[in-house]
Amino acid sequence: MSWASPEDIYLSTSLASYLDKKLLVLLRDGRKLLANAVLEGACERVIVGEIYCDIPLGLYIIRGENVVLIGELDVDKEELPPHMTRVPEAEIRRAQKAEREATDLKGTMRKRMEFLDMD
Repeated sequence: MSWASPEDIYLSTSLASYLDKKLLVLLRDGRKLLANAVLEGACERVIVGEIYCDIPLGLYIIRGENVVLIGELDVDKEELPPHMTRVPEAEIRRAQKAEREATDLKGTMRKRMEFLDMD
């Protein structure tokens, strides 16, 4: 028979306080997931400019080392500012692609300008 260490008891007690609560999980790569403690019924909130989409992920497994922040959301408060517009997944994916391409172009232009800089 093995006994739980004090660390195991503390961990299980602290996680138990998140059961049946809506949580916001911020990942190291910048993605934001809305989920419960076991990430069952998770969805990824993608925001580009003033549009957003909640993309269902279902059961989602994340290595603990990738979690930056986890916290409970207040379901009685608005989650997003009123000017934000919810769009379908296909539209948010197009917006993400355009944003990525614009960022890549900006980086390319910056490199060219650095090359021309003759200090």
